[in-house]
Amino acid sequence: MMQKKLSHIDESGNATMVDVSQKIASVRTAIASGTIKFPPEVFKSLSDQDFVGKKGSIVQTAVIAGIQGVKKTAELIPLCHQINLSKINVEIEPGIDAFQITCTVKCNEKTGVEMEALTGVSIAALTIYDMCKALSQDIVIGAIQLEQKTGGKNDFQR
Repeated sequence: MMQKKLSHIDESGNATMVDVSQKIASVRTAIASGTIKFPPEVFKSLSDQDFVGKKGSIVQTAVIAGIQGVKKTAELIPLCHQINLSKINVEIEPGIDAFQITCTVKCNEKTGVEMEALTGVSIAALTIYDMCKALSQDIVIGAIQLEQKTGGKNDFQR
């Protein structure tokens, strides 16, 4: 069995950016998801207001923030490559006392977009928290995870 190694650590144990110069560009996609859970009375109050607060539409603001987060991933995660993105889609759906956030990212590049999709979910969730924290600090961001990736060496499906 072949042992895997960390791709961002060199032989000396130092952090390093992966060299993708010899890779072939291909269509790559990633889908990430996460949740933001509220106390029931807070979520009902938000729902009764069609998820519009004093700062505006909670969902639409979080969608825009998620898109911005995806675009700034290389600035936020030190060893991520700056890549040209083809498509970003952030969806936020209400559930039982929670929002389900899904971010899909697509590119035609030499490296994948998993970190971009995960960042999009994270920033959207943090934006919702920021817009709602005046109502409660008992809001929980959780279960942020990669659901699927295609392109490159290995595909992944949760």
